[in-house]
Amino acid sequence: MIIGADSHTCTYGALGAFATGVGSTDMAAGMALGEGWFKVPESLKFIYFGQLPPWVGGKDLILYTIGQIGVDGARYQAMEFTGEAIQQLSMDGRFTMCNMAIEAGGKNGIIPPDEITLAYVNGLTPKGEKRARRDYQVYHSDPDARYSQIFEYDISQLEPQVALPHAPENVKPVTQLTNITINQAVIGSCTNGRMDDLRLAAKILQNKKVHSEVRTIIIPGTPAIYHQALKEGLLEIFLEAGAIISPPTCGPCLGGHMGILAKGERAISTTNRNFVGRMGDPESEVYLANPAVAAASAVMGRIAAPEEV
Repeated sequence: MIIGADSHTCTYGALGAFATGVGSTDMAAGMALGEGWFKVPESLKFIYFGQLPPWVGGKDLILYTIGQIGVDGARYQAMEFTGEAIQQLSMDGRFTMCNMAIEAGGKNGIIPPDEITLAYVNGLTPKGEKRARRDYQVYHSDPDARYSQIFEYDISQLEPQVALPHAPENVKPVTQLTNITINQAVIGSCTNGRMDDLRLAAKILQNKKVHSEVRTIIIPGTPAIYHQALKEGLLEIFLEAGAIISPPTCGPCLGGHMGILAKGERAISTTNRNFVGRMGDPESEVYLANPAVAAASAVMGRIAAPEEV
């Protein structure tokens, strides 16, 4: 069980942990006493069938899901993500899915551990340290577990998804939105600032130039990711494409700095929320998408599918 003073603490559910965000008082109590009090949430089960189509990943699965059930569709419930499509996701994709459980109102998101999870947990950190520093036990739902609802989705024909202003539930396939011009593209955040995300964006941006009227900001999720991206040559690809590389930070995701939108401006972003004024002026607009769509849009100067670049 993991608690943190941020709503996206639910990201750790990708490791099979019950992880959720709490307020500062509960966080202080947890640090002092090692205890937390919770109402046990009911569980929702999401089963994803089919093979992942090209350019579709964890961000698209969770955006599609939020589009289906709404931003309060999982209010104070555990969202359990299962099925063959989930098993195809890397750990990075799984972190992205659980990260945005809170955008559906979920108390937590969780993915049953499998060989991919265990390989990650038993592996080494970028610094060469053992990731698992103590013994642990793996838990799975009981075969006769009761769920308040079960949702089944065939994602074999799913397109990359885009959430329109001003809610993560306002979701449409990218091919329905290709006439919307943008002023800014942001690739990063706790949702999509990991290595898989940067590699995907670099695949699109290699030997390309971003549109002259689009500010393109790359934000690696951590210093270790920043360093790995440097070693792999990804930062050079981004720089040659005309992008700006930021140190690891939440940055424009919460309207902090480096990418604040002016009145009337539009951004496509790999972040998690697109509420009114989230990235700056209340009359700006934020569109949420995966890194491939954000990179393709940066090149085209409008929302674009990766195949268009």
